[in-house]
Amino acid sequence: MEQSINILSSKFSADKVSEKIQKIIFDIIFQHVQDMVYVMKVEKGPCFRYIFVNESGMKKARISAAAIGKTLDEALPSELARSLQVNYEKLLKQSDSYVFEDEFYFKDGKKVYGETVLTPVYDEKNTVSYIVAVTRDITEWKMERNKLIESEQRYRSIVDHNLDAIIMISPEGEILDANPAALVLTGYQQNQIKSLSVYHLMDDHDLAKLKNLLEKTCSGYALESLEIRLKHQNGHLIIVHLKTAPIIIHGEITGLYVICKDISEHAKNMDTIKFMAFHDQLTGLLNRRALLDHLDEQIFTPRKRKKQFALISIDLDRFKYLNDTLGHLAGDEILKTVAGRLLQFQDESCFVYRLGGDEFNILLLHSNHQSTNSFVRKVFSAFVHPFYFNSNEYYITPSIGISMYPNDGKDAEMLIKNADEALFRVKEKGKAHYQFYRSDMNTSVPNIITLETHLRKAIERGEFRLYYQPQRDLETGEINSFEALIRWNNNELGFIPPSVFIPLAEDTGLIVPIGYWVISEACRQIKKWNKMGFHSIRVAINISPKQFQQRNLVDVIQSMLEKYRIKSSSLEIEITEGMMQDTKETLPTLKSIKKIGITIAVDDFGTGYSSLNYLKQFPIDVLKIDQSFIKEIPKNEKDMAITTTIIHLGKSLGLEVIAEGVENQNQVEFLAEAKCHKIQGYYYSKPLPALEIEERFLVKKK
Repeated sequence: MEQSINILSSKFSADKVSEKIQKIIFDIIFQHVQDMVYVMKVEKGPCFRYIFVNESGMKKARISAAAIGKTLDEALPSELARSLQVNYEKLLKQSDSYVFEDEFYFKDGKKVYGETVLTPVYDEKNTVSYIVAVTRDITEWKMERNKLIESEQRYRSIVDHNLDAIIMISPEGEILDANPAALVLTGYQQNQIKSLSVYHLMDDHDLAKLKNLLEKTCSGYALESLEIRLKHQNGHLIIVHLKTAPIIIHGEITGLYVICKDISEHAKNMDTIKFMAFHDQLTGLLNRRALLDHLDEQIFTPRKRKKQFALISIDLDRFKYLNDTLGHLAGDEILKTVAGRLLQFQDESCFVYRLGGDEFNILLLHSNHQSTNSFVRKVFSAFVHPFYFNSNEYYITPSIGISMYPNDGKDAEMLIKNADEALFRVKEKGKAHYQFYRSDMNTSVPNIITLETHLRKAIERGEFRLYYQPQRDLETGEINSFEALIRWNNNELGFIPPSVFIPLAEDTGLIVPIGYWVISEACRQIKKWNKMGFHSIRVAINISPKQFQQRNLVDVIQSMLEKYRIKSSSLEIEITEGMMQDTKETLPTLKSIKKIGITIAVDDFGTGYSSLNYLKQFPIDVLKIDQSFIKEIPKNEKDMAITTTIIHLGKSLGLEVIAEGVENQNQVEFLAEAKCHKIQGYYYSKPLPALEIEERFLVKKK
């Protein structure tokens, strides 16, 4: 080191460098002794030659004393020499101190970052003749700075690439910065959004909520709001989940982060789920859950508790029959049409519900007995016009039961139960009208659950009986055919009308085993009458649509005939017109039944979907004219004309014609004149037990 300084001193003396310059050089050397110090002579080229290297420079840069007097190219590896040559030349061009950073490796392989300050030394001609280079080890500082840069980049990466909108604001709400997601969410450019307040982005209804949130965050709390509406630049609202966090620097809150997650789709899905939870999927009407909620609201909200209202229960007459015969697609379309007609009444004091199947309810608020009467008549008027499906007309009537709050129930369950009870009474008495609940209605008929429980055990308990209604030949007066009608006398509940338990059996599927019992019992009775000497007896049994769909129906009938050893001509099955609608399914079954030798009758002819094509295709033997046409004879000329036409049609096709529901002499005379084959009805005889049939009609013929 000392030798190098002496060489440098003598060299400077030789070149007559001023004492001032010498002082600068030696001050640099000794003040920065821990730094690497190099003195380079500038030669033509330009070429830079080492004339001084301090001990730190030799040690850290791996330059030996032998490098003194050598140029960069001679003393250093070529790549390092070229890099230094470029920086030294830059100093010459700008003729002022020049700073640059580079990196190199110690002998142990450790990477070192250096910051070099090049200072020019001018001669008397103002030419740079020497360059003093001082290189400081800035590795630690560089590493810290790199960490800061990486930390900043990580932060920017989190913010800039975050899918949620992140907005940085001042404590006063002024927007300072926004990430790309925030720009997309709000529709603003970066320069636009920075000129706004965060309050400008929020819906007016949520400003108070946001202000409260930001004030608490300025107190040092990270908070969130489940739902706030943010305004897009174009004006539409976006539902966001909003979080806030304080920006704390040196213990002081200098701003806030506002993080917005777009939950519009989620909110939309939640609205959909909520809608589905309280609405019927098929019709879009409110459902049972909504009805229960609304009833509880009316009953238990103090300001509403004392106000009267009506709960109206609606059931569509014979809808299950229509659904079974036309198919569920047609049934669904008709249900939607019914819903549309009922929906016309819905307003702020009237709500319409579908509870399932063909059950509808209406909650009529602020209504007394008189106003409910008027309203129900309007409901009936909505069913005056026909329903259409596949260009065909169908008429549907409603049966309606009504319960009134608070007289008919103090809670939702009781009001619903009593409205259904009133509806049940309507069904029992012939349908197509309405009735208010009365307290005496619960005394005689059990609820539907109890009824179903007993119905499931009725066969094994032997509670069913077959009654027989005679069919009288108008020409001869003879009786050799009967219709078998099921009756149920329950051990606990007593006599249950068919109008009550048959629909329940259809709903539960119990109609199938009950139907098989009827076939077996009818065959057993025929066998008994055959043994009594009556061999020309024919008994008709009704086959329900569900039973007709059973694949083993023909086999069951065949097995019963064989079991009781009776003639197939002794048995007649009655099907409805609707069952003939599906030719593909019905025709093979009817042909199989006919092949056995069983008589086939079409019941309620003229009320359904009559078609001459059906009469032509199907192996039908008997037409039964529905009692709705007989009832008004001889008062209604249209009914008389229709009845006469059916009789002539049947006779021309070689079919036996039987008129049902005959109740007076005028009807008998008209039918006799029209050449109807047989009559059936209360005028001649109501349905009777087998023993009475034997006593009144069969014994006399022995």
